Amino acid sequence: MSAQPQKATLKIRRGTAGETPRIDTFEVPFEHGASVLDGLRWLRINKDPSIAVRYSCINANACKECMIQVDGETVYACTARLEARQMTLTPLPNKTLIRDLVTEIAPPSERFK
Repeated sequence: MSAQPQKATLKIRRGTAGETPRIDTFEVPFEHGASVLDGLRWLRINKDPSIAVRYSCINANACKECMIQVDGETVYACTARLEARQMTLTPLPNKTLIRDLVTEIAPPSERFK
């Protein structure tokens, strides 16, 4: 009798600025040591390529582009550990929402107009 593979359940806040947000729930494979960003990348590749999440350097914690909230705590998705449980992912509440988990990170003086 083989053990069932473990799963992480990601509840992701979806939508754009000005829209009524919705929560979509997905199961992703859980592996010890995987990051939340690993789970989001798996999800985009295998289930829903429309999920918006920003990142550029995987597991380097140098760019700060992958900041989101996990269960209400601000984290880097590349260093926050995926867990075999339900996790709620939301965009940063103090930044302007662009779409899904992506918020405006450029200082106002550096934005295209």
